[in-house]
Amino acid sequence: MSSTAHKAVKQGLQYMMLHEYIQRQFAKANYVHTQFFKTPIGTKVIIYAGVPGMVIGRRGANIKALAEVLEKEFGLENPQIDVVEVPNQDLNAKIMAYRIARALVRGVKFRRAAMVALNRIMAAGARGAEVVISGKLTSQRHRTERFTRGYLPKSGEPGEELVDEACVHVLLKLGMYGVKVRIMRPERMPDSIELKAPQAAVEEVRKG
Repeated sequence: MSSTAHKAVKQGLQYMMLHEYIQRQFAKANYVHTQFFKTPIGTKVIIYAGVPGMVIGRRGANIKALAEVLEKEFGLENPQIDVVEVPNQDLNAKIMAYRIARALVRGVKFRRAAMVALNRIMAAGARGAEVVISGKLTSQRHRTERFTRGYLPKSGEPGEELVDEACVHVLLKLGMYGVKVRIMRPERMPDSIELKAPQAAVEEVRKG
């Protein structure tokens, strides 16, 4: 392996560990993802979350502590951290998966948790959505339940470009549960066709 490839692999592993660490720290803040950018004065770190205040902490205490960890334990040079609030949170698969997971922790039945989430997603304008919950749902046997609404492509360009997907895990008394959410965003389909009435027919309707 060349030195360039070795460096790229090492950096990829470092960023993966960083993502996992930040996600563990800020799961309750509806953490979504982080971007890292090299700058002339250090490393720009942009954290996207549903509740930025929980990431920042009182008077920036959490940010200061995180910057120290990123520099000392992960070797990031002079990390400069910004926190961005995720817009349209009901259309964000990661945030909705977190919400379902927290509902399960509170004791909400899995079917109700899934249906409440689907209602919120569709009310926000989604074309379709799917919630998959797996674990010991009603007995000691592990099984999977799937709940869907609307149109949700599984493959092709729409499935890759317009579907947001996320999975989170939550530990309950009966074991580990998985919550997977897929959301078809409200953007126009690339192959959608809009039918318009002929102009002559429109004029005839107006005159009649």
